[in-house]
Amino acid sequence: MTGALGTILEQALRAARSPVAASAGECESGEALLALAARVAAALKAKGAAAAEPVLLRMGNRPSDLGALLGLWQAGAVAVPLHVTAAPVTYDRLRAQTGARFLVDGGRLEVIAAAPPPQRELLREAALVMFTSGSTGLPKGAVVGHQRFADKLAVLDRLLGFTADDTVLLPLQLTFIFGLWVMLLTLMSGARLILVPKPTREALAEGLGSANTIGGVPSMYRGLMAESPPLAPNLRKLLTGGEVLPKQLAERLRGWTQAEIHDLYGLTETGTCDFHCGPADEPQGFGSIGRPTARVDFRIAPSGELQIRSPFGMLGYLDDPALTAASFDDGYFKTGDLARLNEAGFVELIGRAKDIISRGGIKIAPLEIDHLLAEHPDVAAALCAGVPDERLGEVIHAVVVLRSGCTLDVARLREWLSARTERYKVPEVFYIRDALPAGATSKADRRAVARMAEERG
Repeated sequence: MTGALGTILEQALRAARSPVAASAGECESGEALLALAARVAAALKAKGAAAAEPVLLRMGNRPSDLGALLGLWQAGAVAVPLHVTAAPVTYDRLRAQTGARFLVDGGRLEVIAAAPPPQRELLREAALVMFTSGSTGLPKGAVVGHQRFADKLAVLDRLLGFTADDTVLLPLQLTFIFGLWVMLLTLMSGARLILVPKPTREALAEGLGSANTIGGVPSMYRGLMAESPPLAPNLRKLLTGGEVLPKQLAERLRGWTQAEIHDLYGLTETGTCDFHCGPADEPQGFGSIGRPTARVDFRIAPSGELQIRSPFGMLGYLDDPALTAASFDDGYFKTGDLARLNEAGFVELIGRAKDIISRGGIKIAPLEIDHLLAEHPDVAAALCAGVPDERLGEVIHAVVVLRSGCTLDVARLREWLSARTERYKVPEVFYIRDALPAGATSKADRRAVARMAEERG
């Protein structure tokens, strides 16, 4: 059973007019990727892979990854994406949590365990198991259904209007649901796909020479804006998501390009892209996540938490029905994001419930301080986090990235910030860095700020 997403990908590759290209120079035609998929599917069936069996899939934004993914779906397997650079401990955890006995890397099949995994009813209609990074304990495996994700792609197709004339630059990793839906939407629309295995400034600048659409996270765009932005003569659409797009960065992007800016907020668990802030919402919508997309409902709980109800959400967490049940309230998924509705009717994020800093018993949302610091004329970006402190419980540490050619005196920065907010919200420690710390999906990593504090001693 190929499943709905497999059918979409297979039909797209059969209709492909141009090869899928990678920035490292690798190109593959649709015909070649279909042949690779057939080999992978045949190899899995020959080894006795069962229907709905989870299979680890190494991915690195290579054209061959598309053929391998399709091959898994054609064999009736459930793909468990794993980045090619993933640490051995990550590989061991995913293998243990899924019980996978097969690993696919490009066109190669490897047997990694003798015993088959247990049969799981939850995986019967599944396409993917997407593991979250998880700040503590084991990562959570969100099970993504074929039909639900396919239905979401139809919504995004109407919302974004990709066409066969487009060329889409994709530096987002295919192990990230944002990267997966951009890839699938590109191919199903007949557009040309340029995969970027490693999103360096040079690779992005090269791709922007021909692309008219790009998908990325704000951290990538900060890097592009840090120096003289590259030329993007054909850019028509700029997609962003994965983390908050600050108002200041949105304004800088608007000063760089007249392309449509589409800010998309969502979670793997809710089916991705639950909110959209687009061209019709400018400039009032800058700094918000906009309004809900089609068929998505939301509410802001008395605690301030944003909760989402969507027909496109996950089937559940792998092997954890108790956690699945605890993650919902009356059908609404508890995002953990704190939000408010502004006067214009847009939803604004004000922090993460788990990120809230308790400094001397006073609760502080670090995102608020991030945004304040980014308003300084010499600051390109900032990221704050709480760090344990014997006296106050927690204190605030901040990583600051300066605009190109600027210098900054920390004492003056403290004075500037003190004039704009309460004293207790001014960070105790500042780190001046060339870029914000980022995790595996290139999103800014707030936990890394705390790790800097540990290294500092």
